[in-house]
Order: sequence, then C-alpha cells, then structure tokens
Amino acid sequence: MGIIAWLIFGLIAGALAKLIVPGDDPGGGGFRGLIVTIGIGIVGAMIGGFIGTAIGWGTVGSFDFRSMALAVVGGVIFLLVLRAATGRRTA
Repeated sequence: MGIIAWLIFGLIAGALAKLIVPGDDPGGGGFRGLIVTIGIGIVGAMIGGFIGTAIGWGTVGSFDFRSMALAVVGGVIFLLVLRAATGRRTA
C-alpha cells in the first residue's frame, strides 16, 4: 500500500480503537487530534501485525477485514498500555 493508503488505514483503525476504549487521550481535538488518532492506528497496525504473525494469522499487508481487525486490536492494546503508563483513566 502507498503512504496515503496507510494514513487512511491508520486513521480508521485508530478511530475504531478510540471508540472501543473511550476516554481522554493526548492530542485533543482538531488537526493535532487527527494526527494522534492516525498514529494510534499505525502503531496498532504494527502491534496487530506482530500478534497476527506470532499466532499464524499473517500480517497487516493489505487493506482487508483481517488486517483492519488486527490493527484495531493492536490499537486497543496500545491505548490500554499508554493509559496505564501515563495514569490516564477512562471516562
């Protein structure tokens, strides 16, 4: 996938992860919040790809349902770890 596709993929995965794990996250609103959401999705895709490879499901290499599910699961894990490390509580 190209860089624009990865950014869109990251935005969708990050937004879904933030919907699953609601609460106050860094970045706030506006453009900065958009960048943080994309970052959460991209890091989540990396975590999800690692987990998928470790358990034999493959990697996050294309834009399909399995890749999105792995990226969202990775994003949720990343948000939970981030909140535990920074002491943020869910709303």
